[in-house]
Amino acid sequence: MARPLHIEYEGAFYHVTSRGNERRKIFFGKADYEKFKSYLTEAKKKYGCRLHCYVLMTNHYHLLIETSKGNMSKVMHYINGSYTNYVNRRRGRSGHLFQGRYKAIVVARDSYLLEVSRYLHLNPVRAKMVEKPEDYHYSSYRSYISGKKEDLVTRDLILGMVSRNPKHGPRSYRDFVEKVIGERPESPFKEVYGGMVLGGQHFVKEVLGRLRGEILQREEVSSRRALQGSWRSEKIIDAVCSCFRISRDEVFQDRKDYRNTAIYLMKVQTGMTNRDIGNLFGAMSYSAVAKAYTRFTTRLSENRTLRRKVGQVSAVLSNFKG
Repeated sequence: MARPLHIEYEGAFYHVTSRGNERRKIFFGKADYEKFKSYLTEAKKKYGCRLHCYVLMTNHYHLLIETSKGNMSKVMHYINGSYTNYVNRRRGRSGHLFQGRYKAIVVARDSYLLEVSRYLHLNPVRAKMVEKPEDYHYSSYRSYISGKKEDLVTRDLILGMVSRNPKHGPRSYRDFVEKVIGERPESPFKEVYGGMVLGGQHFVKEVLGRLRGEILQREEVSSRRALQGSWRSEKIIDAVCSCFRISRDEVFQDRKDYRNTAIYLMKVQTGMTNRDIGNLFGAMSYSAVAKAYTRFTTRLSENRTLRRKVGQVSAVLSNFKG
């Protein structure tokens, strides 16, 4: 069975979620929510992680965790394993409680982190369990908007993103969250890159650079084709920049042959779809990518100078380590 790839490094921020097996309940009463929180507290002490947000729903949970030691898998093994054993003992059951392994997305420490925190705290509202996020008892939201801190939660980082004055942080955060209630804001997770990274282009490049090529070759890694494409596309962009002596921003502009060279090589050398490539280049539709590739391929067959240039980019690409 395919396994999700988990990237671990010191100072990483993760959105972590795990669902009940067959989407069944994982929390059956107040005592269960409190017990789960006690395991979160123990994980903080044991592994030195920080919990920035949590939302515990009936059949799944969301966590926003920062690891100081690059030990995310150990943290989650402890939390899910301990809680599963607790539920099995308490309810006289056996076997899996959670549906497969947890899912962890690396999140950039900037506005993306702030957006994810809001999206998480509004989860009970979107599920129509409550009208206001502060009415839900099993999330960190009330700790954020009140003067009473919850020892389990580290809130200063995110509050500092909405107000420079610590005294105004809770009020500013409440305003930030409440201004989208009743609307249908897009999920920040629609921008997740390769199924594992949420952030801007430079952050994505930095995280992908932490991946070793052999990791992406493992058959058991889920979304392996997408991950390989994501990893390889960054190398192609670097090679185009190096060969043409241009900035990264210029590759994404519709001028000369910079962008079309990158598109061509991504089509030839990665498993990326036209839609994947279009998303990478911004507002390009999958049909626009297909047309650009077809036109460029025709030009290559007719233009020796252009073939030589693409060959130079490929040579630069082959010399990159990774």
